[in-house]
Amino acid sequence: MRFKVAALQFTVIALSLIFAGGANARTINLVGFGDSLMAGYQLPPGDGFPEKLQAALKAKGLAVAVANAGVSGDTTTAGLARIDWSVPDGTDGVILELGANDALRGIPPEESEKNLDQMITRLKERGIAVLLVGMMAPPNMGADYAARFNPIYRKLSEKHGVQLYAFFLDGVALDAGLKLDDGMHPNAKGIDVMVGKMEADVTNFVGTISTVKK
Repeated sequence: MRFKVAALQFTVIALSLIFAGGANARTINLVGFGDSLMAGYQLPPGDGFPEKLQAALKAKGLAVAVANAGVSGDTTTAGLARIDWSVPDGTDGVILELGANDALRGIPPEESEKNLDQMITRLKERGIAVLLVGMMAPPNMGADYAARFNPIYRKLSEKHGVQLYAFFLDGVALDAGLKLDDGMHPNAKGIDVMVGKMEADVTNFVGTISTVKK
């Protein structure tokens, strides 16, 4: 209990420093690393998740920049192949969102888990914080596949001690009005819903990252 209280106090102090600004404050650099859901598939410039998340955080007074490193079609294998150079030096935290294309293609969940595991390990070795974003297997893949795929994000979160946001498409997946005509990707309104639901989690994530220059 004391640990939880101490962690909460640390987050509050850290956030107060970000909100306060001042000469010693610096911008927290985040990277949204993922697939088409992160990239902003078929959306106008500025309407993607990283861009709208950054705007929402800045509207709250947070000094945060969110770079868009989403690549449409990426699987966890493709993400692992590019994570070292797609996440530049100076990055404070990564919002790691991958796995949807793995599930759509029926890639063994064990392979997806291994790839995500290695990505988290590499980022942590570079001193970069990770907010892991979960996905869920589509219903057409069957219950057996879902039972193997869906739990991998929580398992990795617990293994590495990183924060987890359970489902990226929460509030959007079952609402046709919030998706493009393909029935898979969020439209601009869908992105707004995703940002609104995830904003508090990202704010907490930012609060765990050091905010003062050494």
